[in-house]
Amino acid sequence: MPYTKRRRLVTSAVAVALGATTLAACGSSDDDSNARSGPVSLTYWTWTPGMDKVVDLWNKGPGKEQQITVTVKKQASGDTLVTKILTAHKAGQGPDLVQAEYQALPTLVSNDALADISNEVGDVKGKFAEGVWQQTTLGTDAVYAVPQDIGPMMFYYREDLFKKYGLKVPATWDEFAETARELKKAAPDKDLTTFSANDSGLFAGLAQQAGAQWWTTEGDKWKVGIDDAATKKVADFWGGLVEEGAVDNQPMYTPAWNKALNTGKQIAWVSAVWAPGTLTTAAPDTKGKWAMAPLPQWSGSENRTGSWGGSSTGVTTDSEHKEAAAEFAEWLNTDGDALSALATEGGIYPASTSAQLSGAFSSPPEFFANQPDFYTKAAAIAKTTAPSAWGPNVNVAYTAFKDAFGAAAKGKSGFTAALGTMQEETVADLEKQGFEVAR
Repeated sequence: MPYTKRRRLVTSAVAVALGATTLAACGSSDDDSNARSGPVSLTYWTWTPGMDKVVDLWNKGPGKEQQITVTVKKQASGDTLVTKILTAHKAGQGPDLVQAEYQALPTLVSNDALADISNEVGDVKGKFAEGVWQQTTLGTDAVYAVPQDIGPMMFYYREDLFKKYGLKVPATWDEFAETARELKKAAPDKDLTTFSANDSGLFAGLAQQAGAQWWTTEGDKWKVGIDDAATKKVADFWGGLVEEGAVDNQPMYTPAWNKALNTGKQIAWVSAVWAPGTLTTAAPDTKGKWAMAPLPQWSGSENRTGSWGGSSTGVTTDSEHKEAAAEFAEWLNTDGDALSALATEGGIYPASTSAQLSGAFSSPPEFFANQPDFYTKAAAIAKTTAPSAWGPNVNVAYTAFKDAFGAAAKGKSGFTAALGTMQEETVADLEKQGFEVAR
């Protein structure tokens, strides 16, 4: 694999090089040669609630039989955990297993913190949607983690208010825009939804659905395409709606946003499968009044969604027992009992396709009791997850989004310049880190 100032490139464009050089060094090989001669103790860094109870199932069952004990160390999530993992890795003191968001995987791999476990877990590929599995391989023959939970995006709307104002559920984004305008004519004091610039994951998921490829490579160089045609289409669409006042421009997760949802001032939300939990606390008075549908498409012939959230279980290169760690990672995310416990104790939506229609997902969320087929629809939508293209400095791109798009949304000034700023700052950071960047 090519190196650039000790930084590794890991995308589909360097898949051949990946298999030839460094993966042999960071993949699991004979590290477990003595693992079965005695008990093995593994440490798992994770932020999922109730994970200790899930891990108990392993320690009292398969783990006990194989003499592999796992200890949970609760951590913060997001960039805080990534920084902690990299700091521990530099000191050679990383845990055996880590929970990592999909967009963090390139950063961890480029710093040689995650091992290739394709030999141990590669045969479980069929248990996950192709677009989900791709996020743990980075488009290569390697496997850097096992998918755990996902956040397929969907469209949520107030079923009662759509009926009241004679609105149809939009199947395309053009129809979505027209629905926003129709609502404004019928009820000027209401908004279909808001464009929120305080959550980069929402915009990234929308761009993903449109076919965006934010990070790719050309030879030994990274290429940043945040301002590619697909993303520009998304930015222009939402920027145009904000400029004309067809949708609101206020951020989500504020008291004002909660009130807008709870009182019916906003009657729809572009979100993900985890939305029912948020609505339960944000809009408690609207229980049983919402319905979920697939995300609008850019054309009537398309059928795909983006991702907003989700994480995986990876094995670190610091682990002295990679084979044992990989066994646990596979069990955690494919075993029926483990997945049921993850759903019950951790409140996750599993990446495993077989688990999406069983156990905790055999009946709808309580907040959506009026839609019995909620999880049946969710599982079908999850299968259409579009592939993603993450890079080694997602955190920088996300921060640039919040700053540039936040200012543009507040001023209703369109998003073209903001997208350019996001592109420029991401490229500048890659170069500052020592990566070669194709222009």
